[in-house]
Amino acid sequence: MLPREDLLKGVENRDAIARIIDKAESAIATWEITVTDFLSPPDWIEAQDKFAPLADVSLLPWGGYPQAERQRVAIARSELPLDQSQVELAAIDIAGNFLFDPASHRDFLGAILGTGVVREKIGDIIVLGERGAQAVVVPELVEFLETSLNQVRSVPVRVRNLEMSDLKVRPPKRKEMTTVEASMRLDAIASAGFRVSRSKMADLINAGDVRINWKAAKQASTTVQPGDLISVRGKGRLEVGEVATTKKQRYRVQLTRLA
Repeated sequence: MLPREDLLKGVENRDAIARIIDKAESAIATWEITVTDFLSPPDWIEAQDKFAPLADVSLLPWGGYPQAERQRVAIARSELPLDQSQVELAAIDIAGNFLFDPASHRDFLGAILGTGVVREKIGDIIVLGERGAQAVVVPELVEFLETSLNQVRSVPVRVRNLEMSDLKVRPPKRKEMTTVEASMRLDAIASAGFRVSRSKMADLINAGDVRINWKAAKQASTTVQPGDLISVRGKGRLEVGEVATTKKQRYRVQLTRLA
């Protein structure tokens, strides 16, 4: 058996990690590969950190394409090989005419959840503008959504099964920038990268809307490092790049905004 209490100690989402432990214990006991539901990036990072020291179990995430945020995780004894094909996924196309009533990611997600589906069964949703959207889901949901998802906002939609290779994945938009700051505090770097005031960024941090490497940022004074990924709910992500010290002992920081 796995050291459950040690694995759960200090985790942010105890229920999600507990479900992963259950899957891992089943994989160890049966010598079979088990697969989780979709995990959010924070949950996967926590699971990865907790399971990394364990020698008898291996984990492999896959969400349908390389930059997918929400991913299912295949779990097996370390003696068994794992590959992406063992993570069962399906894709659906949600087609409708959204020219006069545009729908957002939240609208499509809300419509799917409105059919009674739970969030953990849904992966990434790719919004296609006036044409509708595509979504990655667990395979057993496809037939249900084909008959149950009929409308998003005021727009009638038709759902059909889609080959994973037909997902219209677009790489995130990247904007390079440089800022010079007196410190490497989170509020200073994030406010520069997201173009908001430091006081507004501090409010977002205090509200729990800011994460560093997908872990909740608790203090505006937290020091960020090169390679860190800062995410702000509703605003996208920010990569911290190379950092150099100026003659006036300030920090020149290369930033990449992803949206």
